[in-house]
Amino acid sequence: MRFDEIDFQPALLDAIDSMNFIECTPIQEKAIPLLLQGRDLIGVAQTGTGKTAAYLLPLLNRLLTDGFPKNAINCLIMVPTRELAQQIDQQIEGFTYFTDISSTAVYGGNDGIRFEQEKRGFAMGADIVVATPGRLISHISLGNIDLSKVSFFILDEADRMLDMGFYDDIMQIIKQLPHKRQNMLFSATMPEEIQKMAGAILHNPVEVKIAASKPADKILQAAYVCYEAQKLGIIQSLFSKSAPQRVLTFASSKLKVKEITRSLRRIGLNVGEMHSDLTQEERNGIMHRFRYGYINVLVATDIVSRGIDIDDIELVINFDVPHDPEDYVHRIGRTARAGAEGCALTFINPNDQSRFRRIERFLGNEVYKVPMPPELGETPKYSPASNHSKKGGKKNGRHPRKTDRKK
Repeated sequence: MRFDEIDFQPALLDAIDSMNFIECTPIQEKAIPLLLQGRDLIGVAQTGTGKTAAYLLPLLNRLLTDGFPKNAINCLIMVPTRELAQQIDQQIEGFTYFTDISSTAVYGGNDGIRFEQEKRGFAMGADIVVATPGRLISHISLGNIDLSKVSFFILDEADRMLDMGFYDDIMQIIKQLPHKRQNMLFSATMPEEIQKMAGAILHNPVEVKIAASKPADKILQAAYVCYEAQKLGIIQSLFSKSAPQRVLTFASSKLKVKEITRSLRRIGLNVGEMHSDLTQEERNGIMHRFRYGYINVLVATDIVSRGIDIDDIELVINFDVPHDPEDYVHRIGRTARAGAEGCALTFINPNDQSRFRRIERFLGNEVYKVPMPPELGETPKYSPASNHSKKGGKKNGRHPRKTDRKK
């Protein structure tokens, strides 16, 4: 289905055309007609499927046609990270270019000037507020924001918000909203906790589910089966003959990101780090330096990876195996973009083997295991069905001690 076949307002169609949106993605084709009808909706779709436009376009069309109050917040979009809040706000800006609909993004990690700007935005009556839960709670507690006129409530990347511990904040925010409203929940996965939250928030929702996409064919995927202590040695070996260019490395936590960054700097690599302890100004500066080649290796958590939008990343390294196949696809999808080729490497310690096997099952094939450089020593066997924690010397994925090897 084409966008010009949908009964959108002319000003919205002009913006869609100017942004070169032509054909609907599957999630857009299924969700837009239902949302235009005013239905509550659960959308199961991962990042990159076009889900943001799937809910923004019908929302904007209704704001243009259905006579919602002026100088009031009519829509609240909740997101897990400041990067996603910024991205959605920018997309709203593009879609509303030929209209008088206004929006403001509300997120933490910045100075008091930004907080006051957000406060003024509320007072001026922004039609749409895109917010992270913690920052919005701060404004609510200070009486800065009136959510009593909200007609549309959207939870984007709901699974991420639960992973980050935002359930109580979300439920507290919902108490500020009117009972009568249209609700939309989007999530890459639907675990029991998400289903519970959907039951508490949505009214008679329709579910739209889009199968998770597989990695692009031009991504060369490979993995190293190793002990945790060997991972840095693998990176050093990879770049011993030529300096890295545009390498994105994912780690499981911000603490791990900091540790890896320090270690890579010690071996002479030009490294930057991205995690939630940085201010927005610091993040923007690091992204600028990475984009223009002043930083060759960027180490990041999954949480902030959603704000990384660079087309010419040559290599993605999963220093830690991601938690689920969708995260794996999202991570390695940072390379081989815009028709280019790319490479993705994953380091698998003994405790992560079962998790990586689930990823391989999702992919439908076994990822090639690269032989370890001889100077890094022996490696564990790749046998995901085994319980490695019960084998001598392999607790927590550490390299076995000499005394253990004799047993």
